[in-house]
Amino acid sequence: MDHSTKPAAALPASSTRRWVLATSLCSLACLFLLSAGLMLVAAGYRPFQPGTAAPWDRFSRVQSASHAAAVAPAPDSSSSDALDLGHEDEEDAEPPAPAPAAAEEAGDDDSECDLFDGKWVEEPVGYPLYGAAECPFLSDQVACRRNGRPDSGYERWRWRPRGCGGRTRLGGAEALELCRDKRLVFVGDSLNRNMWESLACILYAAVPDRSRTRIVDDAGSEYRIFRAMDYNCSAEFFWSPFLVKLETKINQTRALKLDQLPVMLQRTVRADVLVFNTGHWWTHTSKLRAWDHFERDGKMVEMAGEEAFNRALRTWARWVDRNIDPSRTRVFFRSVSPEHKSVNWCYNQTSPISTGTVAPGFPKSLVTIVERNIKNMRTPVTYLNITHLSELRIDAHPSVYTITREGKLLSTEQQQQPLTYADCSHWCLPGLPDTWNMLLLDSLMRPPSNVHLPG
Repeated sequence: MDHSTKPAAALPASSTRRWVLATSLCSLACLFLLSAGLMLVAAGYRPFQPGTAAPWDRFSRVQSASHAAAVAPAPDSSSSDALDLGHEDEEDAEPPAPAPAAAEEAGDDDSECDLFDGKWVEEPVGYPLYGAAECPFLSDQVACRRNGRPDSGYERWRWRPRGCGGRTRLGGAEALELCRDKRLVFVGDSLNRNMWESLACILYAAVPDRSRTRIVDDAGSEYRIFRAMDYNCSAEFFWSPFLVKLETKINQTRALKLDQLPVMLQRTVRADVLVFNTGHWWTHTSKLRAWDHFERDGKMVEMAGEEAFNRALRTWARWVDRNIDPSRTRVFFRSVSPEHKSVNWCYNQTSPISTGTVAPGFPKSLVTIVERNIKNMRTPVTYLNITHLSELRIDAHPSVYTITREGKLLSTEQQQQPLTYADCSHWCLPGLPDTWNMLLLDSLMRPPSNVHLPG
């Protein structure tokens, strides 16, 4: 007889007791699991549902692929278009590359991770993320190696945030995947253009088929765009150094309208990511000052520069609150990019500052105004606080390896006059703005509330 189908009553008494005991234990286990499930639901847990993942969750799959590449040959090792982080671990199979310090690289707890607090470490593998020759639209102003800079060490420093693990170890392939089906728009001055060029170069160098890209990069234009067709990804730049509108009158006077934004800003409303900045142009004086007077309600007004800056930021903040849908668009404000002049001068510097005090190069009052306006907004705005980590990079400016206002390379005689011609405001590419973009992409993978303003 087949005992597997025998009724319990036909079994011996000892077998019956064991069967009853097993049935009782099974019932208790089921009741325990059901209770635990109810407790999880009450605590807010929801099982994964296909199609409900956050747009940026695709990154975790890309990271898994990168780690797999570290232990398996790449399908096409002859291609150098994409920079894969897995290559960092492949570079020296024997002996393996030293593991990062556990205290600084092993942390994964967001509550302990501050992307903007850390240190610069030399990174001989995987950096730079692209070569200047790979980026045909890299502007002469910041193409330092192409302009004759003899050293290249400034390209090989990686920002290591404390307690964040290796999360900023992103490469071109990861950046492309994060940008899939996304429109990223930078709005601001030449420092945001510096950042846009960096991201466009990272993406362009990683695209497998570069014929499937489109570039609009007119040096005289206020609008620039890079598009990777196969990824449905675009990175765009809108020139707006004050965020509010600068208008040239019929009589050629220039009015800074503190209560109006440029009309072109409406073209950014449905972007997936918006990165704003302003600051440096507000500090210009004498012949460098871009405006002749301020206006409100169509009338000329007199007020101090800080008050005007505050009113302009309030105008921008109201526009964002009224026009941007935070369920669709992530909004960032990049903090001030520091200059290295006077006490901390960028000329002939070849390594970051590791100790000592960095002389402030921007009015603290303007920084405070930006932070206060962001805190008062209804729309969540992530403050991309790159100021301090950039202050340490005294080595990363073009210095005398740049161009004149007329667009010509500095002559030998001009390079010998760094006090007059050295550019200690913008940044070489490849270089520091690549890190800004890595921090931007990392921040996109976290809720806006996880990145706070200082204080």
